[in-house]
Amino acid sequence: MDLLLLSNSVLPGTNYLEYALPVLKAQLRTRRKVIFIPFAGVTQSWDAYTDKVRLALAELSLQITGIHQMDDARAAIDSADIVMVGGGNTFSLLKHCRDYGLIDPIREAVKKGALYVGWSAGANLACPTIRTTNDMPIIDPEGLDALNLVPLQINPHFTHALPTGHQGETREQRIRELLVLEPQLEVIGLPEGNWISVQNGKARLGGSKPAWLFKANEPAIELAADHHFY
Repeated sequence: MDLLLLSNSVLPGTNYLEYALPVLKAQLRTRRKVIFIPFAGVTQSWDAYTDKVRLALAELSLQITGIHQMDDARAAIDSADIVMVGGGNTFSLLKHCRDYGLIDPIREAVKKGALYVGWSAGANLACPTIRTTNDMPIIDPEGLDALNLVPLQINPHFTHALPTGHQGETREQRIRELLVLEPQLEVIGLPEGNWISVQNGKARLGGSKPAWLFKANEPAIELAADHHFY
């Protein structure tokens, strides 16, 4: 399978998806027909979200169509070279993917050779479940199981930082709570500006910052750029 899972969409001082352009361009190869899934967008319309992504990726000469604009969503996924899933609220994303009947078609399209590109919520959707999202459950997705395209759970936007005076749990503490209940899971804390690229059955960490691997009852493991997961 061929996947590009980005922690986030924008970095300080850069335009939307600008930092991702080189790695996306390298992984596209000859593929240009994109079905974009904007369902994680809640405070912006799906049309506006699709236009925003189309503008951000204009230099790549992609043919980007929003899945919500298609009469037959399943057929659109089947015919796409690239399935692109934007960030936003992961619960909304999963709920609407279920409502549109897209979970199995996306999975099958990627297995047949389509490139899956997701950032933030879109990266979460590629995991076995969405249980490592940072989002509020603003809608019931009728189950937390997701695409299961990778065997790892990703926590996007991962940071060890805690604002001065903040009394809430750290991101690591929240991940540790999950691992108490599900000790078989492995969770990748993926900092902003980093990504995981899967090609030819191998997953590689990209970006300039270390990521973190969390396992139950073990200290966190720092992962340097270019680390291979499997």
